Amino acid sequence: MDDETLLAQFEAGTWPLDQWHHRAHIKIAYLYLSRHSLAAATKKVCSGIRAYNAAQQMPESLIRGYHETMTQAWLRLVYLTICEFGPGAGADEFVDQHNQLLSKRALLLFYSSDLIMSAEAKHRFVEPELAPLPRSKKENHAA
Repeated sequence: MDDETLLAQFEAGTWPLDQWHHRAHIKIAYLYLSRHSLAAATKKVCSGIRAYNAAQQMPESLIRGYHETMTQAWLRLVYLTICEFGPGAGADEFVDQHNQLLSKRALLLFYSSDLIMSAEAKHRFVEPELAPLPRSKKENHAA
């Protein structure tokens, strides 16, 4: 599937729910970050995931549905990767070249499981307590 089709189906809420997994989230983050500033991409991804979940009638619970801290932390890691290594020819190529972004456990380098799985972290962005999220030297100039 090409990037434009993925983005269009995501925005329309028609991307197949059984294909809405971590890789698809990372690809969506990449597509928005490659077109917008970090701040603008964050707004678009956060609101987009909420709208997609609503269109798919995704139930909300502590372990399901939209998670603010996870979404923003992953966006920051994708943004760092773009800043440090450059974009790919497309979302699939980018993810394939940076498969460290596919390890869902990567956030546990920064967050304890208790904090990342807390109701507070689900509903608002919480800074990590184990180690700060890395920032690119280029970030201050590109955002």
